[in-house]
Formats: sequence, structure tokens, C-alpha cells
Amino acid sequence: MGRMEKMEGRNEINFGNATILALGKAFPHQLVMQEFLVDGYFKNTNCDDPELKQRLTRLCKTTTVKTRYVVMSEEILKKYPELAVEGLPTVKQRLDICNAAVTEMAIEASQSCIKKWGRPISDITHVVYVSSSEARLPGGDLYLAKGLGLSPETKRVMLYFAGCSGGVAGLRVAKDIAENNPGSRVLLATSETTIIGFKPPSVDRPYDLVGVALFGDGAGAMIIGSNPIRDIERPLFELHTAIQHFLPDTEKIIDGRLTEEGISFKLERELPQIIEDNIEDFCDKLISISGINDREYNKLFWAVHPGGPAILNRLEKKLDLSPEKLSASRRALADYGNASSNTIVYVLEYMLEEKKDITADWGLILAFGPGITFEGILTKNLTV
Repeated sequence: MGRMEKMEGRNEINFGNATILALGKAFPHQLVMQEFLVDGYFKNTNCDDPELKQRLTRLCKTTTVKTRYVVMSEEILKKYPELAVEGLPTVKQRLDICNAAVTEMAIEASQSCIKKWGRPISDITHVVYVSSSEARLPGGDLYLAKGLGLSPETKRVMLYFAGCSGGVAGLRVAKDIAENNPGSRVLLATSETTIIGFKPPSVDRPYDLVGVALFGDGAGAMIIGSNPIRDIERPLFELHTAIQHFLPDTEKIIDGRLTEEGISFKLERELPQIIEDNIEDFCDKLISISGINDREYNKLFWAVHPGGPAILNRLEKKLDLSPEKLSASRRALADYGNASSNTIVYVLEYMLEEKKDITADWGLILAFGPGITFEGILTKNLTV
């Protein structure tokens, strides 16, 4: 028997370690079916380039996304037609829309999470707020706290522009807060919308079409705390060990810039290969820091941010994972697209829903973002 099984008894919580106590999510009202996306996008942007349309059609098939929720709507484009025009300075209009939308979604996801948690909202002591879709002072953390009616004494932390790794980065920060403040309960909220980077198709920016085919909007929330109260709180996962690592000289692989036209993103083709080349060392480091000797990856559960099918396929192949190990990640990608920092919440919810995916006691929560930054948390399943 490997040390992984010996560390703690099944379903037993290590005193002092942070746990995830509840999950919640929320989405905008606009549901987009992938099969209708191409025609709608080219109609809304008044573009009739057949080559670009054909390229986006191919990308929509390869992303494996089937449905997504988005803030963008015909009503918004009628009010702000300049959003669909190349080269116009529209960052103010975009931020007006985004700031309101991410706050609304974050409040809704948090309310859902708090209801599942079962304790009064006044018991929340800290907020960690994550978004790459807004920019303002004061930030979304304050508007979330105000919208929920939290005490003015609630301690707040913001993580801006962490991209796809933001959800797990926020979870790492929430874990540290919970473990260093006895009795605390931390609300982690993530909220994202693609309006900040919405653009018409252009032959000069073929990489934009990847985002059109892949990314979605929404919000996620978690309650994190140590030493759960018996018979009141129902812990889902114990957060054992968290690490972060960035790969030197890869800053331009995921490149994002805030411009007068909104945010411009560029993802280089070699991203999946770079993740494949480094994922095994990262996972081994995370496991070894925790004092676990048994590194049979298929004995773990895997909650991986689905950055795209190529990343999931390469990770599965590199680590020789059984296909079902990434089924929750693939399902989240199909149903919601890559919703940036939110998506890890959707993956964890699907893992809990599909018990067959989470029969292991121990697992890894993973995400990859700008830097290139790897985020990982060794996690114990408390629901088996």
C-alpha cells in the first residue's frame, strides 16, 4: 500500500487543513448552440469572408464545445454597434457592460453557493474575487460584497487578469487565508465575460477565431474553511498542498493586452506542447512535496481546467490516464466552453455529480494560465 492510502483515514479531515464546503455557479441568459454560432457571429459582425467563415466552422468542430452562455446579445449590439466595427476605441463601452455583468453573475453564483453551504451570510469573514473581464476602482470585490450585503468588516482580496489559472490561484489564496485565520469562512468568487475581447473577424488576426470557437461566460463560487462544523457543514474536498510554478521565457505564449479596443489575446500554437512537456514534473513535484510516494496517476482523480481539447488530450497521453479520468473536464468544456477562471468550479461540480469519476481518495486540481503559470492543489475527496 502506498503512502497515499496511509496518510489519513477514509473521509477523515486533517485538523487545520482547508476544505471546500460548497460550490455554486451562474450564467448569463444568452445560450449559444455551437452549430449556430458561425452564421450568427458573421451576421452580427457584418462579415462575409468565406475563407474566415470556413476556418471558424472547422474550429467550432475541433473545440468539442456544444453549448455556451454569453453576455453578448443582439440588444447589446443594437445599443453599441461600434463593438462590431474594426479599429474603433470602445474600451469604455465594453467596461461599462462587463463591470455590470460580472458583478451580477458573481452575486448570483455566490448566493447559490451560500444557500448550499447552509450557514448565514454573516458568517463569511473573507472574500477572494477573481476576474479577467473588468477594470475599475474600486474593484469587483467591493461591488460583490455590497451586492451580497456582507459586513463592511469583511476582508477582501482581488486577483485580476490571471486568465485560465485564476480559479485555482484563487483557491490557493483562499486556502492560505482559511488555514491562517482560525474560524474564518472564505467566499471565493470568479466571474468572466468575453465581451471585453469581442471583435469582428479579421484576416490579420486568425488566432481570434480560436477564442470565438472556444470561450464562454459565467461565474463560479466556493466556500472554503478549516475544521468544518459537524452536522451543519458538509465538506466536499480537503485542500492538502498547493503550489504554483511559472515557466521562464514563456511570457508571450499567452499574451493579453488592454487596448482602446478592449482586450486583445493571442495564444501561440505551441501552448499544448509546452504544457505536455512540463506537466509530469509539475505533478510529481506537487505529490512529492506532500510526502506521498505512490505516483500511479490512475489512482488519483483529476480536476483539470479544460483550456481546450488539445491540452486535455496531451495531458491524458503524457500521463497515460484512463479516458474516464478527464471526463468531468471534457463535459464542462462541451457544456460551457472554456469559461476561464470559472471552469474549475464546473469541473468539480460534474465530478461530484458523476460519482464514477471520483472514486479515488486523492486527486489533483490543475490549471494553466499566462506566464505560462501552472497551478496545482493536492486534494482529498471527502464524499467517497
